[in-house]
Amino acid sequence: MTAKALLIAAPRSGSGKTTITLGLQRALSQRGLKVRGLKCGPDYIDPAFHAAATGAPSANLDSYAMPDALLGQIANEAAGAADIIVAEGSMGLFDGVPGPDGHTGTGADIAALLGWPVVLVIDVSGQAQSAGAVALGCMLYDKRIRVAGVILNKVASERHRRLAAAGMERIGLPVLGALPREASLILPERHLGLVQAGETEDLRQRLDALAEAVAAAVDLDAVVAASSATNLPASGRQVSPLPVPGKRLAIGRDAAFSFVYPHVEAGWRAQGAELVPFSPLADEPPPEGCDACWLPGGYPELHAGRLAGASRFLDGLRDFAHTRPVHGECGGYMVLGKSLIDADGTSHAMAGLLSVETSFAKRKMNLGYRNAVLATDGPLGRAGDRLSGHEFHYATVISQGEDPPFAEVTDPHGSPPAPAGSRRGLVSGSFFHAIAVREGA
Repeated sequence: MTAKALLIAAPRSGSGKTTITLGLQRALSQRGLKVRGLKCGPDYIDPAFHAAATGAPSANLDSYAMPDALLGQIANEAAGAADIIVAEGSMGLFDGVPGPDGHTGTGADIAALLGWPVVLVIDVSGQAQSAGAVALGCMLYDKRIRVAGVILNKVASERHRRLAAAGMERIGLPVLGALPREASLILPERHLGLVQAGETEDLRQRLDALAEAVAAAVDLDAVVAASSATNLPASGRQVSPLPVPGKRLAIGRDAAFSFVYPHVEAGWRAQGAELVPFSPLADEPPPEGCDACWLPGGYPELHAGRLAGASRFLDGLRDFAHTRPVHGECGGYMVLGKSLIDADGTSHAMAGLLSVETSFAKRKMNLGYRNAVLATDGPLGRAGDRLSGHEFHYATVISQGEDPPFAEVTDPHGSPPAPAGSRRGLVSGSFFHAIAVREGA
């Protein structure tokens, strides 16, 4: 028997989805249920919080970047190991981009494809009965989905709750709970979103406080009753999101390098790869016996001085790159470059395996899906292969240097192909986080 599931979504960002999702996941886990979290969209921070809240792995579901077979595989694997899936949407329920076959990357796409009911989280601050009109719009906007209930957030008083609930009663939408306005329930943030789960102080206590607040304000039995089984059957074959870079893969893993999609790591393991973690911040070189090295994204700009002084790591990385592939994504790409300028304007020498120079002092947000065509054979495939992925960073390239590009990329909005990333010898990198091979590649 597989788990039932539901999607926690909202009309807009900042409504409290993550807070309420984590509180529900933790509270249901404390009841003895096996809970799995999943995250709609390309966010790579929230799944780690889901894992901390439930004690079980989480992963991403992205209808823009992933083929349906991969979406079904991830959802069904989670369902087979749980009693209930509490998935979290991204941005607003219907916020997405033009995509292949009408897939837009929205939470609504996932709910429709998998047959999951939606529980809306609505921030009712500054409104009361009008929140019912917002919820009604969500119920009617996309006939593919079913909104099963609503959780009111940031309720100012009992009178406020009654008025907002009256608006929901008028449209026939069950109110599953109402949380008060409480600043202590907000998790800390930094420039890419939440501070990482592994860095959040007293995370267990914070999650327990969220669970206590949600359990006191939400009808957990009604939430479980609102869930439904996944209606997308498994394809019967294992879908590999990305080619495996090496059979024994050295992978950076610490506070500076942590952004790896769970489904990517799972796909590599399913292809027979062994992932061997090492810590650049602890001045560890890539482990011996590995046949490829992967430097993930993360926050190297917050640790630039320490990384610049990590001579064992840098020298070992350079030696490794003489004979074996090395690839860096986003923050990893910055560290493979010539230099990194931190927020204070101080330049730090990096590995120098690529000629790119980047700056965090000149901040500019780069955000969105990317479709890439590889320019050469490498860890992510062969020249001409197409990948889907996502880019989210505030660093700027102050000098690209002389290295040829790693790929040509476009966005979903019709941008012309543009060179992206760098490659030199066995070393490659880009700001592009690969999610999956594009179908038809």
